[in-house]
Amino acid sequence: MAQVQLVMPKMGESVTEATILKWLKNVGDKVKADESVLEIATDKVDSEIPSPADGVMTQRMFEEGQVVQVGTVIAVISSEAEAKVEQQPSKAPANGTHTSSNIPEREVTAPPSAPRNVPVADVPRSSVGGRFFSPLVRNIAKQEGVSVTELDTIHGTGLNQRVTKNDLLNHLTKRRQQPATPQQQPATPVVPVPQPPQQRESAPAPAYVPSPSENVEIVEMDRMRKLIAEHMVMSKHTSPHVTSFVEADVTGMVMWREKMKGEFEKKEKEKLTYTPLFVEAIVKAIRDFPMVNVSVNGTQIIVKKDINVGLAVALPSGNLIVPVIRKADHLNLLGLTKTVNDLANRARHNRLMPDEIQGGTFTITNVGTFGNLMGTPIINQPQVAIMATGAIKKKPVVIESPQGDTIGIRSMMFLSLSYDHRVVDGALGGSFLRRVADYIEQFDTARTL
Repeated sequence: MAQVQLVMPKMGESVTEATILKWLKNVGDKVKADESVLEIATDKVDSEIPSPADGVMTQRMFEEGQVVQVGTVIAVISSEAEAKVEQQPSKAPANGTHTSSNIPEREVTAPPSAPRNVPVADVPRSSVGGRFFSPLVRNIAKQEGVSVTELDTIHGTGLNQRVTKNDLLNHLTKRRQQPATPQQQPATPVVPVPQPPQQRESAPAPAYVPSPSENVEIVEMDRMRKLIAEHMVMSKHTSPHVTSFVEADVTGMVMWREKMKGEFEKKEKEKLTYTPLFVEAIVKAIRDFPMVNVSVNGTQIIVKKDINVGLAVALPSGNLIVPVIRKADHLNLLGLTKTVNDLANRARHNRLMPDEIQGGTFTITNVGTFGNLMGTPIINQPQVAIMATGAIKKKPVVIESPQGDTIGIRSMMFLSLSYDHRVVDGALGGSFLRRVADYIEQFDTARTL
């Protein structure tokens, strides 16, 4: 009887494990090749895992909520439909290596002889200084009694000096090897800094209990909404936000797209939206103002040589995700269009890889999709700027010319730029936004495909 192993796939270079959110198939269920078997989640993105072959699921190695290492067998599928489920017990495999109670690589506990730390309260997503901690790191820190102050002293080897799981485990190993003292303090004294109210809370907020006179429905946030909420609050705590606005005349761009979209779709098999045209203008403006394409690390400004543009995509669930066009400055209009359409489509169907939503250096969000004229978006950390495009509306406008001023009907839209005032002043932010508008207004209407 042929047995096919379903393993936890590698979801990107930086991802080594994932959490099983939901099994879509039970033991004994028939599955077809490429049919989704389960939903998984990393710190960045949710995804579905398909079956590698037709058959019957005869074994599930892990339960929902468990964290599994990449490359680990998570299920067994028999390629013969008449396979007997009872021959493959799902509760306790003979070797006992994959049961929910025996996963040594996920246990973060002290040796039997070592003193066990008292778990601390929930660790915030970021420190007072804005240093980000992933959900996995925060969970380990809570169980091992590592405070946010102690976490902030650990040297991180991740992106932007982020503390990884291995960094924390190495720190715990060194700490256990040190002689126990009544008060263990870091080598360099840390001066306590008052925390914002949201981060001083020592316990989760109590469950809301409506009064008898209230007619309400209580809806628990899903996992992605919780991550979005934490990320937005962290961004506001980290960056002093300023927003600038300009109004752009996009008549030429609108007329060109209307003329070309049918031919473009017929020739390239791709829909031509406004998004790649806006990305093209943003890329040109970033080349003119490279200090918008940066991130901040303490007192250091990290200037990014690659222009990786993030696209804020609204999901059917109501949540938001930001896939990234890598090296957007190396793509022509066709390349941008294909990439934008592909990322947006796969984002809406939970088909993105974790690495595809990381590494962005600038973000664009289209609030005009919902009929909004303008918006004040929140910066996608660790970036320092995000631009919102409003709805395109026809309106009477004064048109200046050497022969005199006239009033005409033009297609107009608002562009808004939120930026981090620590490193982007009003002169830079306003000039950059104006340059984007200039490139849009000067769009070449004689352009060919």
